[in-house]
Amino acid sequence: MSHSHPLAAVLRRVQPSSCPSQFNFHCHTHHSDGAMAPGELARQALEIGLEHMAVTDHHSLAAYGPIADHFERAAALGDPVPSLWRGVEISCLLEGCLVHVLALGFEAVHPSLTPYLQGNAVVGDALRAEAVLEATHAAGGLALLAHPARYRLPFQRMIAAAVRLGFDGAEAWYDYDMQERWQPTPLVCEAIADSLAKHGLLLSCGTDTHGFSLRGR
Repeated sequence: MSHSHPLAAVLRRVQPSSCPSQFNFHCHTHHSDGAMAPGELARQALEIGLEHMAVTDHHSLAAYGPIADHFERAAALGDPVPSLWRGVEISCLLEGCLVHVLALGFEAVHPSLTPYLQGNAVVGDALRAEAVLEATHAAGGLALLAHPARYRLPFQRMIAAAVRLGFDGAEAWYDYDMQERWQPTPLVCEAIADSLAKHGLLLSCGTDTHGFSLRGR
């Protein structure tokens, strides 16, 4: 699926310098654990001049509509607006470790993802990474492992497990130091990017914004 998905062509353009000024595929609003209202996040995205973005609230798609409306109003005034992709961050178990998966570019309302859009993590078999991957693909989306180096297991093991299951990619460029102004963390991000490229997976980037500025976390 990843080779033919329209978002895949965008992700293949991701570079270390793509975020936060060109692409941002990982950020949050107050519909999960972020500080910003959707309208403020949308305003900042326009101010930055983002080309492509996805808002990935935890287990919620509530911010997508207001942000899409904000962009539509701006476009009607002749302003350039980002391409907005549907996104959600889903908790699941991979290698017995609790991880986060970024489901991106999926259909608006698909029953496979409904259990994961109720505001909280699921329980039981649906918590398995295999189930999240299947649900995301059934909805026409891409499944990417978020921030592979933030888990209790080494990122090499997490990426290898994601490859075996058929994940589409992972978040390569991420600010693990959580600086005020986002910058990809040296060495670890390069190592993750090299591993993903070796396995033919897609590379993503995002600020993982939870605060009041879309230029930082």
